[in-house]
Amino acid sequence: MSKIKPSKGAPYARILGVGGYRPTRVVPNEVILETIDSSDEWIRSRSGIETRHWAGPEETVAAMSVEASGKALADAGIDASRVGAVVVSTVSHFAQTPAIATEIADRLGTDKAAAFDISAGCAGFGYGLTLAKGMVVEGSAEYVLVIGVERLSDLTDLEDRATAFLFGDGAGAVVVGPSQEPAIGPTVWGSEGDKAETIKQTVSWDRFRIGDVSELPLDRDGNVKFPAITQEGQAVFRWAVFEMAKVAQQALDAAGISPDDLDVFIPHQANVRIIDSMVKTLKLPEHVTVARDIRTTGNTSAASIPLAMERLLATGDAKSGDTALVIGFGAGLVYAATVVTLP
Repeated sequence: MSKIKPSKGAPYARILGVGGYRPTRVVPNEVILETIDSSDEWIRSRSGIETRHWAGPEETVAAMSVEASGKALADAGIDASRVGAVVVSTVSHFAQTPAIATEIADRLGTDKAAAFDISAGCAGFGYGLTLAKGMVVEGSAEYVLVIGVERLSDLTDLEDRATAFLFGDGAGAVVVGPSQEPAIGPTVWGSEGDKAETIKQTVSWDRFRIGDVSELPLDRDGNVKFPAITQEGQAVFRWAVFEMAKVAQQALDAAGISPDDLDVFIPHQANVRIIDSMVKTLKLPEHVTVARDIRTTGNTSAASIPLAMERLLATGDAKSGDTALVIGFGAGLVYAATVVTLP
């Protein structure tokens, strides 16, 4: 017989508060067109993007995270000292170690909270939310801060016609805590590593070691390009439209609800055409509010779902207590979908 005592966590977990931060600089498509041969109409028709936010020098991954987290904590009515863990999903913190989560936890004033980073691309928020739910129910943390944050402008090749217009910067955060009723459903998640080449970094960091810069891509001025995110657009589009709609349906089934029971749909803000196709495939009723934050925020990867959630609540397009389906998908290829009750 085991001598280990059973955990004493909460019966369930829920999102208690949400916060977001968008950099002050708004970048219209006209700026993107300075370095690629395209048009505003083409960008809008292909992606739905009209503007995006790019971070300035002081708007670091940590700084944006602290701002978003402060709003989420205030929204939840929870002091930072009560946060037991900080989970940060990002691919744009360029120091291999230590985890940026440790700096964020300290700057927020947590009481030595557990802190770690995860790398799950555009599905990162869903991965973090699932981990947070587990910690609250298991009892290792009463409150968990989940942050999705990116400075993708640092990983954008402005000469790449296929991706230059896609990415934006920002941070979104939620506080996950105890609940007396189910408010975060089962997560349907996974990966398809055989398709990893469809979204990837152009050059690995180790190629930048002294003496190993041969055959690296050059910009129009002959300088070695910084690593950037590249993707096979059509392959990603097909995968997202056909496979992720199935995953979204599985998440609904796992939560025991139908599309008619939904109030809100918050998919990863990758592309308006992908979002619209998923809505059609899932046969979502007209009463379901659909997040299309990508129009003015761009693709912010791990930050896109919490940023879209925060905006819907702030504008009144969604309300506290609404039932929402969230799904993230991206590089890996990885995905995570679940049904939540909005804070």
